[in-house]
Amino acid sequence: MSQIDDIVVTARRREETLVDVPISITVQTGEQLENRGATDITALQRVTPNLTLQVSRGTNSTLTAFIRGVGQQDPLWGFEPGVGLYVDDVYVARPQGAVLDIFDIERIEVLRGPQGTLYGRNTIGGAIKYVTRDLDMKEPEFRVRAAIGTKNQRDLVFSGSAPLGDRVAVGGAFATYNRDGFGTNHFTGADTYNKDVIAGRATIEFHPSDNLFFRLSGDYTEDNSNANHGHRERPVPAPLLALVPQTECRAVFANVYDTCAGLGDGNQVINKGVSLLGEWRASDSLTFKSITAYREGVTHSNGIDFDNLPGPILDIAAGGAVYEDNQFSQEFQLQYSSDRLQGVAGVYYLDATAGGQYDTILQAANLTQGTSGSVDTRSFAIFGDFSYDLTDRLAISVGGRWTRDTKDAVVFKANYAGLGSPIVGRNVAPAQILSDYTASDTYEEFTPRVSASYELTPEFNVYAAYGRGFKSGGFDMRGDATATPATKNGYAPEIVDSYEIGLKGAAFDRRLRLSTALFYSDYQGQQITTQQVNPAGTGVVSFVDNVGSSTIWGWEFEGQARLTNRLTANLALGYTNASFDQYLAYVSNPAAPPAYIQTDVSASRQFQNTPEWTGNFSLAYAVPLSNGGDVSILGSMSFRSDTSMFETPFPEVDQPAYQLYDLNITYTSPDSRWKVGLHGRNLTDERYRTGAYTFAYTPAAPATVIYGDSVIGFYGPPRTVSLTVGYTF
Repeated sequence: MSQIDDIVVTARRREETLVDVPISITVQTGEQLENRGATDITALQRVTPNLTLQVSRGTNSTLTAFIRGVGQQDPLWGFEPGVGLYVDDVYVARPQGAVLDIFDIERIEVLRGPQGTLYGRNTIGGAIKYVTRDLDMKEPEFRVRAAIGTKNQRDLVFSGSAPLGDRVAVGGAFATYNRDGFGTNHFTGADTYNKDVIAGRATIEFHPSDNLFFRLSGDYTEDNSNANHGHRERPVPAPLLALVPQTECRAVFANVYDTCAGLGDGNQVINKGVSLLGEWRASDSLTFKSITAYREGVTHSNGIDFDNLPGPILDIAAGGAVYEDNQFSQEFQLQYSSDRLQGVAGVYYLDATAGGQYDTILQAANLTQGTSGSVDTRSFAIFGDFSYDLTDRLAISVGGRWTRDTKDAVVFKANYAGLGSPIVGRNVAPAQILSDYTASDTYEEFTPRVSASYELTPEFNVYAAYGRGFKSGGFDMRGDATATPATKNGYAPEIVDSYEIGLKGAAFDRRLRLSTALFYSDYQGQQITTQQVNPAGTGVVSFVDNVGSSTIWGWEFEGQARLTNRLTANLALGYTNASFDQYLAYVSNPAAPPAYIQTDVSASRQFQNTPEWTGNFSLAYAVPLSNGGDVSILGSMSFRSDTSMFETPFPEVDQPAYQLYDLNITYTSPDSRWKVGLHGRNLTDERYRTGAYTFAYTPAAPATVIYGDSVIGFYGPPRTVSLTVGYTF
C-alpha cells in the first residue's frame, strides 16, 4: 500500500513537517482544492474543524472569519479582524476584498488558536496563510484552466513562469470569474449573487548569488459583481403597505436569492498591492529576511438595502461615497538553525489608514443619519520564538511578542431632516449632531507562547502549549455620543489565554495519519458590535463594547487513511463549547428614553458564528486507466450544527444544523498535462444562511415600524455543477 506523503508548512516562519509543529493546523494544497472544485478560500470551512469562513453579509468579497469562537463579523472601517490573513507572509489588515479566489497557489494553512507571538496583533483566533506557487528557475512552465457551469459560469485562469538566464525568473497569473446570478432583483431586473471578477499577480525572482534572493510581487483584484442586498424574511407590515405600491414586493419571495431592493445594484471593490522579499543567507545557520509591502483598497457601493423594498424605508446608502484603506508594512527577520536550536526573531511595523462614509435613510420618519470618519493605525512590534531539543525526543519552544498600537480616530454622525445628507451631495445642514470628535489612544501588550513536544515513537509526537492572543482596541465609527457618551473613550483590546494539548503522528507504515487536540481558552474583553433600533424612532444606535469575559473549550480531530492502494478516507471533527461568564450590554432605559444603561445579560447571550459541532468526511477512489492515466472520484459530506447569527438569539435568522454533499470526478492524462474535472457542490440544494440583519418591528413600540420590520438573510450558494479543463505545457 502507498504511504501518505509528508506535508511541509511554515507555521513557525520556517519550513517544518506538519507533524513536528506543536500547533493545530489544517493544510489544503492547491491541487486538493482544485480537485474539490473550490473557487475561493471560503471552501476551507467545509474541511477545517471549528472554522467559520464566509462571505460577509451584504457583500460579495468581504471576509467573515471565526476560529474556535473568536473572530469579527463587522467589517466597518477601523474594526480589527480576529483571524489574521496572510498572503506570502504579508498581513492583510482589512477584510474588504479578502475572499481570495484560489488560483496558482501552493497551499493554504489554517492555524487554530492564538498566533500572537509570530503573527502578532489580530491573530487572537488564529491565522490563515495563503501561499502562492514558487517560480521554476530551470525551465518554462505554463498552465491554463477553464471552467463552465451552472448559471452560465465562465472562468478562465492563465499562469506560468519562465527563467531569464540562470539567475532570474518571471511569472504571473491572470484569472477572470463570471457567473449569472442565483436570483433576481424584481424591482430593477438585475441579477443577484452573480460574479464578475478579474484578478492577476506578477512576480520576478532574482538570485544574484547563491546566498542572496529577492522576490518582487504585485497583485490586482477587481470585483464588479452586483450589490448583495439579501432576502427579506418577513412580509411588509400593514402600517407600511402604502409605501410599497408594488404588490409583488410585499410578500416573502420563495427563492431566497431574490430581492426587491431599490437602492441600486452598482458595486465595485478594487484591491491591489506590491511586496518585496529579500533573503540573505549569511551562513549555514543564519538567514536575514526583509518583507516590505504596500496595499490599498477602495469600495464604490450603493450601500445595503436593509428593507429589501423599492423605497428607502431603511437603506444604508453610500451613493457617491467610498470606503478606502491603505497599509504599509515592514518586517525584518533573523532566522537561526543549528543541530538543536532553531528559531526566528524580528521587528515589525505597520502604518495603515481606513475611512468611509454612508447615510442611514429612514423614509417613514423623513430622517437621515449621516456617518463618516477615519482611523489611522501605527503598530510596532518586537518578537522572537525559539525551539531547543533538550534530548533527541524532547523539545521546548519559548517565544514572545511586544506590540504597541497607536490609533487616531475622526468620528462624525448627525441627523438630517429629509432623505439624504451632504454625503450623497444634498445641500442640507444637520438637525442634530450626534458625534463630532477626534480621539487617540495607545494599546500595548506582551503575548508569550510556550510549548513542549515529546516524541513518543519515531512516528508520534505529543505536545502541550500555552499562548496569548491580543486584538487591538479602537473607536466605534458609528458611535452615538448623545445616546452613549462613553463611546468617545473607545474600547479596550481583547485578550485570550489559550491552553492546548495535542497528538500528531502516523501508523501502519504511514498509511494512517492523524492529529487531535484539546483546547481551553480564557477570553477577556470581547469587542461586540450591537446595533439597535431606538424605540423612540430617532434612528439606529450602535455600540462597540468590551462586554466581559467567557470560557471556550473544545476538541479537534483530523485523520487520513490509505485504506487500499486506490481508496483513501478523510475525517475531520471539531467541537467548541463557548459560553459567556459576563456580558455587559447597553439596554434602553425605560425611565429616561432614549438613554441607555448597562447591565449583565450573559444568561441570554450566545456566541455568534460558532456551531458546537463541525465536521467533514470524504472518500477518494483512484481508478487507473489502461492508457496510463487515472480517474479520481471524491465524495464528501460536511456538516455544521445550529449557528447563531448574533450574540442575541433570533430564531428567524439563526441557522439550524445542515449538511452539504459534494461529488468530484477528475481525469488526469498519462503525462499529467491534461486534467478534466466534473464538480458538483451542495448536491442536495441545501438553503443555509451565512449572515443576517434584524431591525424588527415591535408592536409594543409602534415607532419601530419606521425600520420597516427589516429582517433579512444572506445565503450560501445553491447546487452548482461545473466542468473544468486544465492543460500544462
